Amino acid sequence: MDERTQANGLSVEELEQLLYLKKHAHRRQRLQRLKGEGRVVEVAGLPPPNPTPPPLVRPAATPGGAMRRVILQDGDLEDGQEPDQDGPRERRRIPWRTIANRLLLLVEIAAIGGFIWAIFSLLDTRSELNQELAEVQRSEAASVSLPTPTATPVIDLVVLPGGHKPPVEGRAPEPGEAGYIPAHLLPAVNNYEPPPIPTPGPEQARRIQIPAIDVDSSIYQGQDWEQLKKGVGQLIGSAQPGRPGNVVLAAHNDIYGEIFRYLDQLERGDEIIISSERQQYTYVVREITVVEPTDTHVMEPTEHASTTLISCYPYLVDNKRIVIFADLAREVQS
Repeated sequence: MDERTQANGLSVEELEQLLYLKKHAHRRQRLQRLKGEGRVVEVAGLPPPNPTPPPLVRPAATPGGAMRRVILQDGDLEDGQEPDQDGPRERRRIPWRTIANRLLLLVEIAAIGGFIWAIFSLLDTRSELNQELAEVQRSEAASVSLPTPTATPVIDLVVLPGGHKPPVEGRAPEPGEAGYIPAHLLPAVNNYEPPPIPTPGPEQARRIQIPAIDVDSSIYQGQDWEQLKKGVGQLIGSAQPGRPGNVVLAAHNDIYGEIFRYLDQLERGDEIIISSERQQYTYVVREITVVEPTDTHVMEPTEHASTTLISCYPYLVDNKRIVIFADLAREVQS
């Protein structure tokens, strides 16, 4: 048992006395060394320079639990008997600071975990809603009734369709919203007259299928915000499927079923099937490109039978347009 363990049961006064005894013993050793070197001389009749200090008396535990007195002199400590189970025990300090730090760490970890869970929960909910809407669109595609055509807004002349933000009533459209027109194109828009609504007929496009990316959706006449909520919209005035000209189709990529989300995964040679009430036509992908929203030349008519698919790009950014060009390969009697 070392001196530190022996000093655990001492009071403040006893510790002070113990320190005094230690200093006294050290000084006596120093004087003895100096005397041996002849550097200190005792004078007869004078008291010694360091009289013996009074003994240190402290209580000590006995085997029966009673206290006995232990006399310590000249800085020497007697090994005291440790108290038994009935005797006094040392009180341990509780590390409150360490406990508090650990609790704070657990709270921070729980907060981070909750935040990550909330993000994944929102993404999962959004995915479920899109899947449910896609199922509704597929069921509508299988119906026999033709979609009701609606007028296309003026925007189709100067800006590619597919704006991912709805227009706000009573406020001019802003970039990214359906109906937005750049200021420098407003004069052309003011002089533009939209084509008349086509009469519903059996030759109109009514369904699109893209096996490579699992697309199966109804086609509606018009490419405004309300039409693109239903499914794929066809530009009014564009060609009928299977005939010479350009069948211009557009759909959203990150809302309302995410129908055209994976257009960027198509490759040259992939098939696009467009059906009317009577026939279905297979187009083969020729080119894939990304353009600015104002590059409306991609909707221009062609001399041969073709189709052009348009959607916002990139996913969830939507500041550009991805465009798929495809040419007619064959037609199959349905």
